[in-house]
Amino acid sequence: MDKNTLTRFSISLPYDLLDELDKRIINNGYSSRSELIRDMIREKMVDEKWENESDSVELVAVLTIIYDHHQRELNQKIIDIQHNSIVKILCTTHIHLNHNNCLESIMLKGSKSDIENLSLSIGGLKGVKFYKIIKTSSF
Repeated sequence: MDKNTLTRFSISLPYDLLDELDKRIINNGYSSRSELIRDMIREKMVDEKWENESDSVELVAVLTIIYDHHQRELNQKIIDIQHNSIVKILCTTHIHLNHNNCLESIMLKGSKSDIENLSLSIGGLKGVKFYKIIKTSSF
């Protein structure tokens, strides 16, 4: 069987859980329950792959940060951490949100622990207001 062939199966859910699922479909712009369920399964698979992967495997992630660009020497500290890291920096995008805040997305490739350590190093800097790692995987 072709692995791209769709298979139909049914599941049983309590009404309140189904109602919550339908609200997510509406709120997130999904066209169907199936699309939402597929995304939820993929997200769970990525999380499990990251949890179970050894540090010898290269993974890809995106680190998103929002920071106060008026914070003294913060830009240089962020750059220094990236340059001194063994994580490969694939690409960065810098956006000026307003007079005080910048948003940066940093595409990373490396081991799970190296990516997490780099993220913590940047996220813990004074002036960083928000950071989050978006974990990715191939399917």
